[in-house]
Amino acid sequence: MRHSSVRGEGAPEQAAGGISGGGGPGASGAVPEPQGEGDGTSGVRRRRRGKRRVLLWTSSTMAFLILGTAGAGYLYYRHLNGSIQTDALNLGDNKLGGPKPNAFGQTPLNILLIGSDARNDKENQALGGGRDTFDGQPLADVQMLLHLSADRSNMSVVSMPRDTMIKMPKCTEPGPDGKVHPASKGLVQVNESLSRGGPGCTVAAWQELTKIPISHFMMIDFKGVVSMADAIGGVPVCVQENVHSRTKAGKGSGLKLPKGESVIQGEQALQWLRTRYGFEDGTDLGRTHAQHMYMNSMAREFRKNAKLTNPVKLNSLAKAAIDAMVVDPGLNKIDRLYDLSMELKKVPPGRITMTTMPWIQSPNDRDRVEPKPGEAEDVFRMVREDIALDGQDAKQPGGSASAPAASSSATPSAAPTATPPAKIPVAVRNATGGKDESQVKVKGRASDVVALLVGKGFTKATADQLTGAEDTTLIRYAKPEQAADAAAVATAFGLPADAVQQSAEVPGITLFVGKDWRTGAAPPAAPPAPTKAPDSARPLNGDDDKACMKIQEGFTW
Repeated sequence: MRHSSVRGEGAPEQAAGGISGGGGPGASGAVPEPQGEGDGTSGVRRRRRGKRRVLLWTSSTMAFLILGTAGAGYLYYRHLNGSIQTDALNLGDNKLGGPKPNAFGQTPLNILLIGSDARNDKENQALGGGRDTFDGQPLADVQMLLHLSADRSNMSVVSMPRDTMIKMPKCTEPGPDGKVHPASKGLVQVNESLSRGGPGCTVAAWQELTKIPISHFMMIDFKGVVSMADAIGGVPVCVQENVHSRTKAGKGSGLKLPKGESVIQGEQALQWLRTRYGFEDGTDLGRTHAQHMYMNSMAREFRKNAKLTNPVKLNSLAKAAIDAMVVDPGLNKIDRLYDLSMELKKVPPGRITMTTMPWIQSPNDRDRVEPKPGEAEDVFRMVREDIALDGQDAKQPGGSASAPAASSSATPSAAPTATPPAKIPVAVRNATGGKDESQVKVKGRASDVVALLVGKGFTKATADQLTGAEDTTLIRYAKPEQAADAAAVATAFGLPADAVQQSAEVPGITLFVGKDWRTGAAPPAAPPAPTKAPDSARPLNGDDDKACMKIQEGFTW
């Protein structure tokens, strides 16, 4: 029986599912039959995913739209401040301490865009369908991380498929008596994070998986999507052949476009963002690629400052955006949204890169995916280290990839501490077995590292009786005022900046000796960071105005 994270049964359009953002059948190269027929349990599961889920991808596009249009007109709408809905930024224990500034004091921004399938009013229910799920918990079915570089020269967007299986972190709802959602014992579908206390748990799940500190989130629901699409005024898109997204069984978005470029808006834009049948091989991988094309084209339109000067249109867009979104407290004012939009506006479309997290099919379920070993981490690391996914940093002297703060060397030393090493208590835990405990812990390893710390002047270091399970060596600290002291420990061993994390699960500064440091006097140096996103991420450049969707056989007219 399919678990509660899958909704949409009884929705007006029962488009067969797969994996949003590039998963599912496409992972094995299988092409869904145009008739929409399936066999066995997997086929039934795919058919249950309908209009509700694909509309969520529209929500993520609208989140991007909000950011892009804020600078065009939000200052005119200060009276909307009181209407902005907010929720806690991070409900997890691991706060990561925020993005690290570069050598010039500039700080990157990481913004998580979330699409919720909440059916909390008649508008959302009408758009979402699936009457049997009206009272269900909302799901974070769209998740995109927008990374704005520290020097504001480039922007990277990383989509995560909704059916990605991850280990869910512990999340605690706000308030003195906030409900505690314990960490999952096994893998859980990532979109369930929203039902574990709100968007702050989705942020926590991303941070736990990627180790990327998230600055803000923006969450969008169904309502407002169509009206906001109308308010855009039209976005150019391209198809390589005439296309009609409709199967003989009546499934599909209904999109019908002639070969070449068309300017779409309103319902037609919604159809483009929903289309699965008819694009590429008929899987969600093609649908995601089409959504990225749309977002890049939209960004180019905003750059031209066209179609968004009409006060009536701006008013309609602003109202639709405010009604449809929830943000963290750091974005709870129109001025703050405006300031953010001005930062985003500095990036030319040619330095915007859209990607999907590299994935593999889950070994236990062909309808689920997991992060692709190696290549998913490469993308996450590039974001953590502020390296542009388009590869241009490596070509430019002084670019992010060669800047001191973007390398894998430790930047915590940039945060000086007034505490001498001899006065810094450090607990050392043996975590050398790895997260999956695939290796036997090295006996006495914590004591060995304590001796190394004492030799470096940290005379209050002690071996903890508790152990851990980590693939890489980490330093965690409990309170913000301990951050600088934890950074000093990292610097002593040459650990990278992202190895230092704030966590409520430790009583003080704690060094976890990971599987990567089973022997020797220092952790092994990290290999050089990638300089360009892997092909498996399907990078799409924002300046590519020649991008044109390939059409699936059998869907032309």
